[in-house]
Amino acid sequence: MNDSVLTSVLLPVALAIIMLGLGLTLTVADFTRVMRMPRAVLVALGTQVLLLPVICFGLVKLFDLAPALAVGMMLLAASPGGTTANLFSHLAGGDVALNVTLTAVNSVLAVITLPIVVNLSLAHFLGDGQIGLQPLKMLQVFAIVLVPVALGMLLRNKKPGFAE
Repeated sequence: MNDSVLTSVLLPVALAIIMLGLGLTLTVADFTRVMRMPRAVLVALGTQVLLLPVICFGLVKLFDLAPALAVGMMLLAASPGGTTANLFSHLAGGDVALNVTLTAVNSVLAVITLPIVVNLSLAHFLGDGQIGLQPLKMLQVFAIVLVPVALGMLLRNKKPGFAE
């Protein structure tokens, strides 16, 4: 698949700008509060990493999807949440710090869980195929999510008037 300027440059820049804006609304206290309630993080990660692929597998089997579609659905179910989830959390008045934390942790876990789920899906539905780990993708997610959020938080700390 060929990358266009839109998908390789403009989209990541737009997402980074959104994450910077979200960072302007966050403080270090938001993240320390998240760390004081690890149950929420563990439940959310367990749901996304374990339960979502299991439910997807059940639906794929129930609807007897074509093998290629079944693998595609499993790929989607195993993929970590992205930066837009953080934006929707903010717009809905949710816990953005928790969402950013989950995005970061799940992106790290996805380096291991995504190939496992996809390889099992390929073997089950298509009978072959393997994908490898892609640590560079994980670094891209961190660059697009964590760096702009941290910069936004720093700006808020140093220039609260500008952040408002």
